[in-house]
Amino acid sequence: MLLQRIFAAALLLACAALALMAWPYQASFSYEPVGPRAYPLLMLGLMSLALIYMLFRPQPTKHTEEEPALDRETLIKIGVCVALLIVFAGTFEPLGFILSSMLIGIPMARLYGGRWLPSVVIVSLMAIGLYLLFDKAMDVPLPLGLLDVLEN
Repeated sequence: MLLQRIFAAALLLACAALALMAWPYQASFSYEPVGPRAYPLLMLGLMSLALIYMLFRPQPTKHTEEEPALDRETLIKIGVCVALLIVFAGTFEPLGFILSSMLIGIPMARLYGGRWLPSVVIVSLMAIGLYLLFDKAMDVPLPLGLLDVLEN
């Protein structure tokens, strides 16, 4: 119980520090009606509310038999997921949304038991579909990276 409260307090301090860093942000251009700082502040606010609840709740979190154990295999999967997300962040601009999504999506699907062919097909279709949804339908520009030659 004490460790849960310490974790919640430390993460609440990190949220406060990130909110202080995000508050003065002003972009020179804005294609959203609320501006670029609203989303991180909203997410940090919601996370802070949950952490305040974790900090002051009356009883500890009880784990059930249905939850997976936090064993070596689970910790390795978590580590691989974090590494894949770091690769995604690093390749997002140079490779573009579609290729970087495929680059991390296929290993992520395989990590959680997907077979090769369905993983490749589904991740590829999702990457292309999400690109079209955001870039064309919602008018949120995403980088094409290496596939830039395909655009008009």
